Amino acid sequence: MSFSDRKIRMGMIGGGRDAFIGGVHRIAAAIDQQIELVCGAFSSTPEKSKASGKDFLLPEDRCYGTFEEMIETEAQLPVGERMDFVSIVTPNHMHFPAAKAALEGGFHVLSDKPATLDLAEAKALKEVIANSGKLYGLTHNYPGYPMVKQAREMVQGGEFGKIRKIVVEYPQGWLATRLEADGAKQAEWRTDPKRSGAAGCMGDIGTHAENLAEYISGLSIAELAADLTSFVDGRLLDDDGNVLLRFEGGAKGVLHASQISVGCENNLNIRLHGETGGIEWHQIEPNTLKVFRLGKPTEIWRTGNDYVGEAAAANSRTPFGHPEGYLEGFANVYRNFINHIRAVEDGLEVTDLILDYPKIDDGIRGMAFIEAVVKSSANNAAWTALEA
Repeated sequence: MSFSDRKIRMGMIGGGRDAFIGGVHRIAAAIDQQIELVCGAFSSTPEKSKASGKDFLLPEDRCYGTFEEMIETEAQLPVGERMDFVSIVTPNHMHFPAAKAALEGGFHVLSDKPATLDLAEAKALKEVIANSGKLYGLTHNYPGYPMVKQAREMVQGGEFGKIRKIVVEYPQGWLATRLEADGAKQAEWRTDPKRSGAAGCMGDIGTHAENLAEYISGLSIAELAADLTSFVDGRLLDDDGNVLLRFEGGAKGVLHASQISVGCENNLNIRLHGETGGIEWHQIEPNTLKVFRLGKPTEIWRTGNDYVGEAAAANSRTPFGHPEGYLEGFANVYRNFINHIRAVEDGLEVTDLILDYPKIDDGIRGMAFIEAVVKSSANNAAWTALEA
């Protein structure tokens, strides 16, 4: 049976009981009914992993104590039974070893962001991917939103002329107090350098802002000047940051990310301005894209209407007027990724729409961004080049 005639079988590493992002990934993977969760190593604690698998009604013999055991055992199963790809939803420090083991074990990989703990690991992972011959995707979910894709199409189609200015922000307020000291699991690992990496807020959500700016504009950040702060006493990593950006081609930008901005939820937004117009998009109201044209009234573009472009239409699921957002953004990444698997495995055409999901190069740029902001901030906000 070809890959196009059946569901794609997914194994999961991480995402067990009490995990936030694992549930998001399982819901997103299930939205199109094209993916089936068949096995997992859901926790670094074998007992918790097996208990989590029971929660998901998986067979006991497909609930593994470690990801190494899962990969080794699944590789020995018949082709018609074993998993086809691995979804990695662990804390950051486990992304590289899990991805490396899965790729070298013969499985495609879709990993939560950031790709790895540091830039050196990300570059090493690119070599592992190339040598494995398998596909690798990264779940930066915001490029999956229909109106983000619409903005990208308009910008890269030249509708606003040369891009001059990009302002992107991601303020949150949930870490305004030291939740990690009170045993809050999601706060604990995100504020621990050994598990989160060199940056806290900038690694967790600043990379989303960086990725969104580069995706829509098609421009790469060349250098930056960053000022990071840990406002909460005793916190080991930054919880707020402000960054000036210089893009290749001459565009300038400002990036702000914060997790101590009391009153803010997930207020990711972007404004992009070119010679003759620009766009504005807010994640908290994802169906709406504001479009500006020199000397003309502001246009309001909405998801699901006949006037949107091919990419936006292909990544919309509901009629206009129905909100599409966070889960659907993840689902679009999953769908494009498994369609790529099907095309490669069955020798079918790989279209631009299929290829429209984040890959290892996006992951490397994210890690280069993290290292650059940390280095710049430590050097009194000196201009620092991205070494992607």
